[in-house]
Amino acid sequence: MAEPNPASVTMLLQDWRRGNPSALEEVARIVEHELRRLAASYLRRERPNHTLQPTALVNEAFLRLMGQGERVDWESRSQFIGIAARHMRQILVDHARRHKAGKRGSGETMIPIDDAPASTHPKTADLMALDEALEKLAVVDPRKARTMELKYFGGLEMAEIAQVLNLSIKTVEKDVRMAGAWLRAALSHQSS
Repeated sequence: MAEPNPASVTMLLQDWRRGNPSALEEVARIVEHELRRLAASYLRRERPNHTLQPTALVNEAFLRLMGQGERVDWESRSQFIGIAARHMRQILVDHARRHKAGKRGSGETMIPIDDAPASTHPKTADLMALDEALEKLAVVDPRKARTMELKYFGGLEMAEIAQVLNLSIKTVEKDVRMAGAWLRAALSHQSS
C-alpha cells in the first residue's frame, strides 16, 4: 500500500474545516489503515476478553472527531492522528472504567479481601493507571505528557511528534526520556 501524501491529507482536513463533509470521508479512507493498526496495537495491550474491536475503536474516534471538525485548525496528518489517538485513549479509559464499575458489586457475593483472587484483568488497571499518571504529568509538564500521549497512544515517530508539537527532534527525544522515567516512577509508586 502506497504511503499517503501528508500534504493531500492536510489539504483535505482544511477542506473539511471549511465545511466540505466529503473531505473527512476521504481522510478517513486514507488514514483508516493506520488508525486500525494503532487500535489493534492498543487492544493487544488490553485484557484478553476485551469487548471493543479495532474497527469499533476507530469508528468511535471518528465520531468524536466529526464533532470538532470546525473547531480545530488542522495543520497536518500527524496532528490528525494525534487527536484521533487522544480520542482512542479516552474511549479505552472510559471503557475500562465502565468495566471496572460493572465488576464492583454487580450482585456478587462479598468475600474478605484476603480471600479474593488476584485480578484476572490487570491490563485494565494498567491502562487506568497510565491514564492517571499521564494526567498527573500533564499538571507538572503538559508538553511532556502530550509527547508521551502522541508516542504511546498515537504511535507517532519522533519526527512526527516534533512536527505536531512544533519542537526539534532532539527536544522530543529528551522529553520522551524524561517523561518515560517520570511515568515509570509514578506507576511503580501507584503499584506499591
